[in-house]
Amino acid sequence: MNEREKRALVIAATSKIIQHNGLWIVPSASAPGKSYLVNLSLGTCTCEDHKEWQHECKHIYAAKFVAQRDAVQGQPIQTVAPPDPLNFGEKKTYKQVWPAYNLAQTTEKHRFQVLLHDLCRGLTNPPPNKSGRHRTPLSDVVFAAAFKVYSTVSTRRFSCDLKDAKEKGYVLKALHYNSICAYLEWPGLTPVLNDLIVRSSLPLRSVEVDFAADSTGFSTSRFVRWFDEKYGVHRTGHDWVKAHAMTGVKTNVVTAIEIRERSANDAPLFRPLVDTTRRNFKLKEVSADKAYSSEDNLQAILDAGGTPYIPFKSNASDAKGGIWEKLLNFYQFKREDFLSHYHKRSNAESTFSMIKAKFRDHVRSRTDTAMKNEVLCKILCHNLCCVIQSQAELGIEATFWANKQEVQPCTA
Repeated sequence: MNEREKRALVIAATSKIIQHNGLWIVPSASAPGKSYLVNLSLGTCTCEDHKEWQHECKHIYAAKFVAQRDAVQGQPIQTVAPPDPLNFGEKKTYKQVWPAYNLAQTTEKHRFQVLLHDLCRGLTNPPPNKSGRHRTPLSDVVFAAAFKVYSTVSTRRFSCDLKDAKEKGYVLKALHYNSICAYLEWPGLTPVLNDLIVRSSLPLRSVEVDFAADSTGFSTSRFVRWFDEKYGVHRTGHDWVKAHAMTGVKTNVVTAIEIRERSANDAPLFRPLVDTTRRNFKLKEVSADKAYSSEDNLQAILDAGGTPYIPFKSNASDAKGGIWEKLLNFYQFKREDFLSHYHKRSNAESTFSMIKAKFRDHVRSRTDTAMKNEVLCKILCHNLCCVIQSQAELGIEATFWANKQEVQPCTA
């Protein structure tokens, strides 16, 4: 097999090649959006390689491979009209249930405080000090920190909202604005917020079975400087906090979260996200992009009882055998079926867009611990907003603690 045939195999496995009026439309491997016409009966192609040298180019080989593959599988040859460059096709739209949406939005701030209070009152407070000042209840600390992030205003301007929450009985004491900043810098708050994020997603486990994983960054006020090896210059830019999350594709709720250093790779953190989600949800499908393509990640989904939909990189080989080979063949030769499930991965990006649009795409805190806790508070607030929307649309009952009184669904 020569070099052109090897490249043709990659094109045939990763691109959609169709036939129209006896000609094969083969996409270009180097120029996105560009295609060439191949006539197998005459052995011609419209690419420059074939015109100049008059030999079989990689596009002719790719068309041959697809024709042979379809003939062996007994599938009819796909024939479609070439796309009209001026017609972008019918745009797919989704209906909005406006009465439920309006109800959720107009009552969200009130419902948010109710749900956050119910979520926080299940926390175990530390033992009181034998002497000195009394410790602030952990429930008040979490409520104040999360509600402050929800408000998107400074801690000083947030003081009025916290005093109103105290009058309604959601907190025992309205914390000083400096105290809220100090508690965000407390390392012990991080595991508490992680647990509450998982617990806040539990009311939606009856409707979520398909999940998507991805990562995103929240910019900070700090700057970093690095050397660009490609261009040989020094560059500067905002530092960021990187969050790795598993989200439900129906309600966009975050079921697991991992926050590591900004240079952390995505693939090694995939299994912890799957393991955390599988403890509370039934996994049917899990989709992610090529950054998570590894045999261990595929096996993690299968161990959880789900089906993985993770695309393979262009240099992927079936030499490993086993489940890797089976899924690679499915990805290469059943591309339409794969893509019909893989498109759900875009919901992870939608989730990050929701969080950043509502609670800002940056953090105000200055220290590493406080920045991490602030991002966790954003995720927690987002989950509670998802629960509120599901209460209005699906009639979900928000039960966070098994031994606590259930919060009734949102009603008009």
